[in-house]
Amino acid sequence: MKPGALGVRVRTISSSAPDDACLGEAAAVLARGGLVAFPTETFYGLGAMALDPAAVRRVVEAKGRPESKPVLLLVDSIAMVERLATEITPAARALMHRHWPGALTLVVRARAEVPVEVTAGTGTVGVRLSPHPVATGLVRALGRPITAPSANPSGSAPPTTAREVLEALAGALDLVLDGGPTAGGAASTVLDVTGDPPRVIRRGPIAP
Repeated sequence: MKPGALGVRVRTISSSAPDDACLGEAAAVLARGGLVAFPTETFYGLGAMALDPAAVRRVVEAKGRPESKPVLLLVDSIAMVERLATEITPAARALMHRHWPGALTLVVRARAEVPVEVTAGTGTVGVRLSPHPVATGLVRALGRPITAPSANPSGSAPPTTAREVLEALAGALDLVLDGGPTAGGAASTVLDVTGDPPRVIRRGPIAP
């Protein structure tokens, strides 16, 4: 399937120096409740505006993802986490300063504004600041957190190219940002910092 199949818009974007106009176009799609696939430092992610329950449901449906599984979010700053979390403990803040941007997702207690479609009823939300210029640039252009599961049906291999994204999810997408092949590799370490001591939920590049 070639890029652009099924009417999905595809925009080529630099992974090292993304164009502001292209990011703005993608942010506008997200603001309208659309789905945007975009490159990250590992795989292509599936982005929706995280505080829009209907948009997050589209992500869950597109992936065939269990509703009982929380959706991790990308942010552009600690200040954005403060708008999602009821509190950021000193230990969590120290981890953010030390490992962000990077491969560390931190699970914090969620504010009531965070949809249950994101939290899956856990009362918590996982947040991360990506080192990838497109991923973080998209969050910044929107001014709000976005979802970031891999852009593939649950249970299948995560995509490292825009073509793989289109082959898997073209019918569910509104826009694909094609930043070229991504590096692949291990998903982020997920650390629950709602308790003391913190608890490792998923092992990854950053060791406990």
